[in-house]
Amino acid sequence: MISTINRFWYVRHSVVRFDTELHPIDDGIQIESRCVKKGRSDMCTMSPLLGWKCVALESGKKRVVVRRFTDRMNRLTRQNPLLKSSHPQARTSVAFLLLLLLCAFTSIHAAEPIDADLLLANGTLHLGDGQPPSLGDVAIREDKIVAVGEFAIGKVKRTIDCTGLIVSPGFIDLHNHSDDPVTRKETRAVVNFLTQGCTTIVTGNCGSGPVNARTYYDKIDEFGVGVNVAHLLPQGSLRREVIGNEQRRATDDELTRMKELADKAMQDGAWGMSSGLIYVPSSYADTAELTEIAKVVASHHGIYASHIRGEGTDLLDAIGEALEIGRGAKLPVHISHFKSSGKDSWGLVRTAVDAIERARTAGQVVTADQYPYTASSTSLSATFIPAWVRSGGSKQMLARIEAGEESQRAQAAIRKKLEVTDAGQRIQIANYTPRPEWAGRRLKEIADEEQIEPFDLILQIEKNGGAQVVNHSISEEDVRFVMQLPWVATASDGSSRIPNEEVPHPRSYGTFSRKIGHYSVREQAVPLPQAIRSASGLPADILGLKDRGYLRPGYFADVIVWSENELIDRATFDSPHQYSDGIRYAFVNGTPVISDGDVTGALPGRALRHKSLEK
Repeated sequence: MISTINRFWYVRHSVVRFDTELHPIDDGIQIESRCVKKGRSDMCTMSPLLGWKCVALESGKKRVVVRRFTDRMNRLTRQNPLLKSSHPQARTSVAFLLLLLLCAFTSIHAAEPIDADLLLANGTLHLGDGQPPSLGDVAIREDKIVAVGEFAIGKVKRTIDCTGLIVSPGFIDLHNHSDDPVTRKETRAVVNFLTQGCTTIVTGNCGSGPVNARTYYDKIDEFGVGVNVAHLLPQGSLRREVIGNEQRRATDDELTRMKELADKAMQDGAWGMSSGLIYVPSSYADTAELTEIAKVVASHHGIYASHIRGEGTDLLDAIGEALEIGRGAKLPVHISHFKSSGKDSWGLVRTAVDAIERARTAGQVVTADQYPYTASSTSLSATFIPAWVRSGGSKQMLARIEAGEESQRAQAAIRKKLEVTDAGQRIQIANYTPRPEWAGRRLKEIADEEQIEPFDLILQIEKNGGAQVVNHSISEEDVRFVMQLPWVATASDGSSRIPNEEVPHPRSYGTFSRKIGHYSVREQAVPLPQAIRSASGLPADILGLKDRGYLRPGYFADVIVWSENELIDRATFDSPHQYSDGIRYAFVNGTPVISDGDVTGALPGRALRHKSLEK
């Protein structure tokens, strides 16, 4: 006997033990496995003359599974000269490989037939773990996955042939701004994300959104939603509720009140806290204040996700602050839309990566997310005007810029930003209500047409209510570098939309299909299993989702079926309202939301409440 190994398999909610023995024989290797629970012995023999044979097998429904196993082993034997060898040492050297294959077989053989509402058959299975795919089936019953891979098939209500198609977990968007859209009738189906393969989104990002998590979740469950929704406590909105938009330190009483509200949000199911440290009033909180509130989040095992205080030449200081908050509060840190923005900071993201990886090596939990585009998007004011100038609202902001002792400093900051955006040529108007025809056009082009300076155009727009813009400020080389990092998830920074006259950033329609279809499949910039993991298993791990993000029995049936060669983004910066192609089927909690390429209109998504477990 070469070896005896005890193997335990999880089969239909009970532990089954297999005692496995390997025996050298004259013309091959004999492997015998006894199922302790079943009291049955199975034996496989590998011979260069006879091929694989299986004896002591039951007849009936399992015969097809057995035939599939033996056929594969015979193909493997024919393809590998080492496995054909009759030399004893050669046979011994492959014994443990054969044992692993047998264990896979015995787990199939021991399991009872799986009944299912839906069988996704013969697909290329990417499990969400970053490992190479395998061929197999996925069985779904009600809202759960009940089997993955090769298994005995029982009664099945519906079968979809997935031959030539990829079956993977539905994608999880860690950074989404659909807080309001998911509560509105026209956008709660979240179709522009379903067509990318997204089945779960995370709201409350950049420090903005509902503070009362219970009310928000209840509203989602009452009216329905196309995807699952998890929520972060937005620190900026929290500060506004307690202090307002004033630029000052919180009093002891105000800090206590913010911590009480944070505790309530976490008890009501928030998954962590976000900050938006370039926005008002989130940016008015100092590091100490953020750390104190983050300690409350940490006591409930939440995360801290931050739109850091700077993404340009001040990137390293901003990363340092986020890491300091994580260390001080003892909770995981997540960097939102990780990048170095502005041509004067291109390449700096590589130095930031070094700092993060040193922290990770030292044991700190640090991750990030990224959208695969060379442009960002936010308000015109946040793009050009420093947070201290924006204190107190639009009226006070304009007064500081146009007159007074702070005017020169404020104007210098705006003009410096104009310089690094090529006098506004890198800035594209997404939405400006007084002049909707400006949408899609560059700031400098409009200024030239209006015969005014770009600086004066900025003030004119701000006096008329402001605008949303797209900022073409990111290096393509930086984008490709960041997406290859194993701790960087894919995330959109977008929101649920329907086509209208605006010209927003295309990320709301194409983030996930672009990362996988363009950068992974077509450009080969990142291996496909890693690209899929960055959109499924990795974000689930970052957030702490224990039952989504992977193709595993017992997990919720958020599953997509798609064509590797067809999945692609269609949205562009000039024409962003175009849905992605390539998703054949999508299921949210087992309910089809895309069927044969068509959106069904179903609203099976759920509010995902984090289970608060205080340390």
